[in-house]
Amino acid sequence: MLLALSACGGGQPQEAPPPPVVQVATPIQREVYDWDEYVGRFEAIQDAEIRPRASGTIQDVLFTDGQRVSQGQALFQIDPRPYRAALASAKAQVLKAQASLANLRSVAARSEALLKAQAVSREEYEKNVADVRTAVAELEAARAQVQTAELNLGFTTVRSPISGRVSRRSVSRGNFVQEGTTVLTRVVSTDPIWFSFDGAEAFYLKYSRQNKAGERGSSRDTGNPVEVQLADESGYNWRGRMDFVDNAIDPNSGTIRAHARIANPDGFLTPGMFGRARLLGSGTYRAMLVPDTAIVTDQARKIVYVVGKDGKVAPRPVVTGPPADGLRVIKEGLAPTDRVVVQGLTTLQPGMPVQAKLTKIQAKPKGDTPASQALTTPPAADASQAN
Repeated sequence: MLLALSACGGGQPQEAPPPPVVQVATPIQREVYDWDEYVGRFEAIQDAEIRPRASGTIQDVLFTDGQRVSQGQALFQIDPRPYRAALASAKAQVLKAQASLANLRSVAARSEALLKAQAVSREEYEKNVADVRTAVAELEAARAQVQTAELNLGFTTVRSPISGRVSRRSVSRGNFVQEGTTVLTRVVSTDPIWFSFDGAEAFYLKYSRQNKAGERGSSRDTGNPVEVQLADESGYNWRGRMDFVDNAIDPNSGTIRAHARIANPDGFLTPGMFGRARLLGSGTYRAMLVPDTAIVTDQARKIVYVVGKDGKVAPRPVVTGPPADGLRVIKEGLAPTDRVVVQGLTTLQPGMPVQAKLTKIQAKPKGDTPASQALTTPPAADASQAN
């Protein structure tokens, strides 16, 4: 038995396991733009509260609550009869003034002839001429009253000052409304529409310095592209351009107000609707792109594993940027020739020898990503490939 045990203990030593196989690839090099994210809401460019310019009783409501209306479309009809009577009276005053003027002109003409024959005094003649001037002024005043009466009669038909969507009516047929006081309804424009948001002071400083350096134009003077994602959407499907940046930073919140103009031809976007926006946030810069799966989080650091010439892996701290074309922008930490481990990370330890199989990183753009569209129509990505 002892001999048998001794024979078993004298076998060949076990071989070390082979190095793990990993796939490596060099980073993709691209020139990209950054996009900064904001949260905001849509606002109507024009918002009109409709009040009457004539007092009276509502005779008819000429719209359906919530319908789309055009500029100049009739919304309410106020009883026009008192205003028609006032117009007729004003026209009668014009006729009266015309008759008076004609009579005084005849008197002045006779007075002039008598003055030449020394049959009347010059004082009498000058009084007749002055009466003609007074009658001319009274005629002009009567004509102005006609214009005022015509305006007031026109104001009995309340029209929409803008095109857009009307709210519900605040009064019904038979209600008495007061000029300039009673709110009848509200109309908001829908196309185009503003997307309003507040930007942090840090972003404002960044944009100002980029503008000063000539890297990116200020949104005050440049229509920088903006994309908006609605609450139920997975992509940034609404596109527009910056239209306004406020003139001061709010000292209470440390933010500055801005908005972008978004096309809304079918009226789908509604004022008050929530959205997330991406604004062009940088000039062009050259960056490395690797898959997100190649990046490991080590406490507060982001690292990738690189295979050296000796066949061993080494961790490399990197500074990551936004996503682009389905990959992740690496701003610092990688060289174009570095062989980055893109598959097989789970068992790696620093200094471990590996069998590296070379592969190629593939960008995975969607239909509306930078690889398939020019920058004139901003793509749905945090960083865009420059063309």
